[in-house]
Amino acid sequence: MAGMGARIVGIVLVFGMVMMSSLAKDYTVGGSSGWATGVDYTTWTSDKTFAVGDNLVFNYGSGHTVDEVSGTDYKSCTTGNSITSDSSGATTIPLKTAGTHYFICGIVGHCGMGMKLSVTVGSGSTTTTPAAKGATTPPSTDGSNTTETTPAVTTPTSSTGLGTSLSSSPIMALMTIAGVVLSVLVLS
Repeated sequence: MAGMGARIVGIVLVFGMVMMSSLAKDYTVGGSSGWATGVDYTTWTSDKTFAVGDNLVFNYGSGHTVDEVSGTDYKSCTTGNSITSDSSGATTIPLKTAGTHYFICGIVGHCGMGMKLSVTVGSGSTTTTPAAKGATTPPSTDGSNTTETTPAVTTPTSSTGLGTSLSSSPIMALMTIAGVVLSVLVLS
């Protein structure tokens, strides 16, 4: 009997891990235009909701970079202080933490021509609620203590009305499944 219970728990855990990985989304930055000058990345992000576990996929030609930078460097298009940088032409950035993440092209002048991307990552959300033009976001957490005005803000929400903490969290789903399996095992 104990062997059967271990098999059931194993199956549930494998199922849960597959489900969690399938919930993550890959977003190709800029869509078919890719990471290039002349693309409006604020408009591109306006109908998207980013969550921890998603990936940003940057596709670009030679002569460009993907630099993750602080909020201050993003606003001023300052190069040379990047948190990470890549120039391979195909960069995938896993979104591992909630909050706002900032990216620019580190080639002089490209950020000023609009090659900059700001994404707000929620802990697990299902819909996007753009803010009104000119809405003010809370002060940044990167130490700059500034308030910035942005054209649109992605806000984690839930279409179920239960809130994001329970309705769309892959961890909560896995824990619920594990709880049901353990209950079945205990009762049998």
